[in-house]
Amino acid sequence: MTASSLPTQSNLASQLINNILAIKPLAKLAKYQARKMIINRAEKIGVPWRENVRQLHLHNWEEELAKIENINLIYPEYYLCSFHAYETGNLSWESALEVESAAYAVHANIWPEAGINGDTRLRQNYHEVLKQQVIVPPQTILDIGCSVGMSTFSLQETYPQAEVTGLDLSPYHLAVAQYRTQEKNLAINWVHGAAESTGLSDASFDLVSAFLLFHELPQKAAQNIFQEARRLLRPGGYFTMMDMNPRAEAFKKMPPYVMTLLKSTEPYLDEYFTLDVAANLIDAGFKSPRITPMSPRHRTIVAQAE
Repeated sequence: MTASSLPTQSNLASQLINNILAIKPLAKLAKYQARKMIINRAEKIGVPWRENVRQLHLHNWEEELAKIENINLIYPEYYLCSFHAYETGNLSWESALEVESAAYAVHANIWPEAGINGDTRLRQNYHEVLKQQVIVPPQTILDIGCSVGMSTFSLQETYPQAEVTGLDLSPYHLAVAQYRTQEKNLAINWVHGAAESTGLSDASFDLVSAFLLFHELPQKAAQNIFQEARRLLRPGGYFTMMDMNPRAEAFKKMPPYVMTLLKSTEPYLDEYFTLDVAANLIDAGFKSPRITPMSPRHRTIVAQAE
C-alpha cells in the first residue's frame, strides 16, 4: 500500500518516513539502529541477550528442524522479505534464537514500572480478556503465527484442559518451540504451515488465537486468515487476536525517528493500521467483534463465529 499512511501520523510525516525507507542504504541503517536499540534495552533490563543466544547455539537444531519442517510448503510471497531487522525475516536461525529475548525487550517499556515483566503482563492481560469474553472454556485451541511458542505455552497454561496446536510459517521458530515443549514436558502439536491455508479439518477448533500476528501481514493475507479461521471454528467458536492498537495515544505521540525505526522492521505496518478488522471479520462470517484496549498500545479483539 503506497497511498495510505498510518492514521496516527500526519500524511506528510508518514510519507516522508516511507520515502526514507525506500532508499536502501537508509533502510539498512534504520534496521541496524532498531536492532541495536532492542539489544541494548534487553541487556539494560537484565535480559542476557547475547548469552541466551550463545547457549541456544549449543543445541543441535538441524535435528529439530528435520522433525518439524514441511519441505513441500510453498511460502507466500509476502513472507519472503526482510522484517524484524533480519534480511531473511523469520526464515533464519538468527531470528529463531533471538525472538524470546526480543519479546522481553520490546515489551519492557509498555508500562514504565514493568520492565522485564512487561511481556508476561501483556500476555496475562490478553488472557484475562479471553476468560471474560469466551464464555465456555475451549477444549481445542489453534494458535496461528505461534513463532517459538511463547503465546502457545501461555494459552496452554490458561486452558490446561485444552488440546493446543501451534501453527507457523517458520520451521526455525517451530524447532525452538518443539525444543521448549520437551523442556516443559508438554504435549503440544506443532504444524509448519500457512495461517491462511492450514490444511486442518473444518470445524475442528473452539478457539483460534493470534498473538501479535496481524501487524506483520498485508491486508489480503489478513482477510484470507479471517476466512480460514471461520472455516476452522465450530459453530459458536471464537476467533481472538491481540495486536497493536492504531488508535492508541502511544502511536499518535510517537516521534518520527522512533516510527521510522519501527516501520523499518515492520514492512506491512501501514496496511495493518488501515485495516478495518471489525468489518472484515463480519464479512468472514463472525458476529460483530468486541474490541478491548488492554495496554497503552495494544488491543484484544474477540469475535464469535455465526
